[in-house]
Amino acid sequence: MSASDQSRFSNLRAQAEILDGEDDLRHLRDEFHIPTKADIKRTTLERHQQQQQDRSDPAPADETTKCTYLCGNSLGLQPKRTATRINQYLQTWSTQGVQGHFKPLEDSPLPTWLDADARAAKLMAPIVGADESEVAVMQTLTANLHLLMSAFYRPDPKGKHKIILESKAFPSDHFAVLSQIRHHGLSPDTSMVTIESPYSEDALITTYDIQSVISKHAADTTLILLPGIQYYTGQLLDIPTITAFAHKHDIFIIWDLAHAVGNVPLHLHDWDVDAAVWCTYKYLNSGPGCIGGMFINSRNSLVTTTITDEEPERGYGKRLSGWWGNDKATRFQMETKFHPVKGAAGFQLSNPSILDITSLSASLEVFELAGGVLPLREKSKKLTAFLEKALSILSEEAKKRFRIITPSDPDQRGAQLSLLLADDLLDSVMKELEKSSVIVDERKPDVIRVAPAPLYNSFADVVAFAEAFESALLAGQE
Repeated sequence: MSASDQSRFSNLRAQAEILDGEDDLRHLRDEFHIPTKADIKRTTLERHQQQQQDRSDPAPADETTKCTYLCGNSLGLQPKRTATRINQYLQTWSTQGVQGHFKPLEDSPLPTWLDADARAAKLMAPIVGADESEVAVMQTLTANLHLLMSAFYRPDPKGKHKIILESKAFPSDHFAVLSQIRHHGLSPDTSMVTIESPYSEDALITTYDIQSVISKHAADTTLILLPGIQYYTGQLLDIPTITAFAHKHDIFIIWDLAHAVGNVPLHLHDWDVDAAVWCTYKYLNSGPGCIGGMFINSRNSLVTTTITDEEPERGYGKRLSGWWGNDKATRFQMETKFHPVKGAAGFQLSNPSILDITSLSASLEVFELAGGVLPLREKSKKLTAFLEKALSILSEEAKKRFRIITPSDPDQRGAQLSLLLADDLLDSVMKELEKSSVIVDERKPDVIRVAPAPLYNSFADVVAFAEAFESALLAGQE
């Protein structure tokens, strides 16, 4: 590395040190297990103790130096309290058996299993800007999406039957829409409309692009499915404006918030969003494949009858039903007559995994420590802006080999920057980054996604990435 290169990065490191020192949330990093460089390189689960003649020798640097983990948009890191809470759950199960469903323990911070989903909904509600009755913690994202569409996609082949979604939607969303249309005996060729911008080469879609498609197809569209943040580009859509425009045309809209929840402030109730789904293992750090979440606006989940009425089903909307959606007060009476509890909880099917909910709730406790999403968003904007700045000072040769495709406006993005690499660079860059113990993720054919998470990432992490990324881009250059 030349003297000028060293100067560039040393100046950046000095700025990072100042910013980290001024960060009021820096203590939250200690709430997480951050893998070391040795962890990342190891091919075994357990750390094998090195045979050292002198046991007083210091541990190798890689055993103590943390890796640079900028992949919270794909899988968040594990909170330290997760193991504590899961062990408390396991201890409850081992000592109480079935009594864990109903019996509170005086020295346990955990709710009874009967109430675990309600507590998780209470913790989740402020993160999505909803009343806790509008939130259910249940199933997984695509399963919840199907449950919502089974309730609210009611196509009329002679009237409103189309679903609008973006052309670059996450594949699972696309598959769900295709299967729902076919399930109703319709054809995607006539009942599915995709949005793409005629002006952007980077798959960015403007609010105008979306509104134009809605206006064109409003007469025969009954449902819209859009992402809060687009997974590939990292673009944050204008949820309140688009929701209001859909309602103006009498169209129900569902938001996939997989990349938005825990990343940007959400106000689903105040924005009058109809319904939304999300996963919890990205910015919410619940663990791989963990339980999902669902929002249903209170006006869409009313129950106006009682179970003793002659036709109680007249008082609530159609949905796929299961016993955990029954009113909790009557659930264990084992009646074969379904009558949902009011709110999103009335859309639940089976009793949820307490293991999953315990893991999720442990992470949501950390969000409470942070003071909620708003202070995290303030730090996130600074982190991502600093990442953008770090990329701008890379060498001219390095900058020829990539460009940022995420919007430059901080209000049109979350934590993530998506970097489009020159042709045939992806595999080699990812290998070089891994050698440097830098963890990001890739989206083929040519994009890497870099997402500094404000709960556990530092400004120093950003500098470490920038240095490793420049080296990776230039590796093998003659």
